[in-house]
Amino acid sequence: MIVGVIKEIKAHEYRVAMIPSGVGALIQAGHEVLVERGAGIGSGFPDSEYVTVGAQIVDEAAGVFARADMIVKVKEPQAVECEMLRQGQVCFTYFHFAADRSLTDGVLKSGCVAIAYETVRDGNHGLPLLMPMSEVAGKMSVQEGAKYLERPMMGRGILLGGVPGVEPATVLILGGGVVGTNAAKVAAGLGAHVVLMDVRLDRLRYLSDVMPANVQLLYSDPALITHHVARADLVIGAVLIPGARCPVLVTRKHLKLMLPGAVIVDVGVDQGGCCETIRPTTHDEPTYIVDDVVHYGVANMPGAVGRTSTFALTNATQPYVLRLANLGYREACKADPGLAAGVDACEGVLTNKEVAAAFDMAYRPFVP
Repeated sequence: MIVGVIKEIKAHEYRVAMIPSGVGALIQAGHEVLVERGAGIGSGFPDSEYVTVGAQIVDEAAGVFARADMIVKVKEPQAVECEMLRQGQVCFTYFHFAADRSLTDGVLKSGCVAIAYETVRDGNHGLPLLMPMSEVAGKMSVQEGAKYLERPMMGRGILLGGVPGVEPATVLILGGGVVGTNAAKVAAGLGAHVVLMDVRLDRLRYLSDVMPANVQLLYSDPALITHHVARADLVIGAVLIPGARCPVLVTRKHLKLMLPGAVIVDVGVDQGGCCETIRPTTHDEPTYIVDDVVHYGVANMPGAVGRTSTFALTNATQPYVLRLANLGYREACKADPGLAAGVDACEGVLTNKEVAAAFDMAYRPFVP
């Protein structure tokens, strides 16, 4: 198989889909790998390292798209990239279709086979290719929230952990999954008062055994969300429904109750976000203000720490890439139902039920 690795073109995206050692493993298995010139620079991998393991360097993305049987990416194809995808070509990347109808339409029009990192399952029904970036994003959400609480950033002027004699910030985390757990660990470690809410009692019981004393665990219901949103200095949206749009938990009405200069960091913005007033932003202009509340909506947060994120991501994706290349996508999916769950669109047919529901579209389950 010919596998293509292209340079990410989303604003301030520094990750790359494959590191040189992963490319080398594909080549040793008998595959051909095309790498767009400069694809790894943002993560600290010069072209020479790819050449050393046997990759071919291609000057432009169009050349990679034209020749590759499978494209391996990090972020969802941008509009110009959708136009280069072709019928039957596999594209293995994050898609987050449910938040973007135009992307969904573009991928369906191309006829490619869209295998989404975020909907691939493992044997325990977990999300093995989403987890590493959720870990990064969870930790970063507190870093970014702490920064934008500073007064020059239009925040409240509060130090997250406080100092002796001065109370710390209150951090409200909505969602106790991988993002929320990592956010809580960092916020608690810095000394903040943390309130973490989730609707899964079994998860709350587990977290009660592993979280420090300054993390308060609460069952999430609308009245409690309203109560704690009004008292929070920093709100972190960490809600995920795999493949579907995030439910809205923080409404425009809630903003009226919030403290002036409070900060919302919505990690699920690439799935629509759990805050009604959130919208995707970039690292160039990461925040905006609505009703005196600072909104941080960067949709590719882990891209800012490209080297760490690339290693974390490729540690998880590499075995799947090798399997897809060795077997082809149909045989690989027959052998692994969890991988088959990642096929969200196949040759012009929408195959993800949650995406179909989000846009009121027809769909047909994928059968390898």
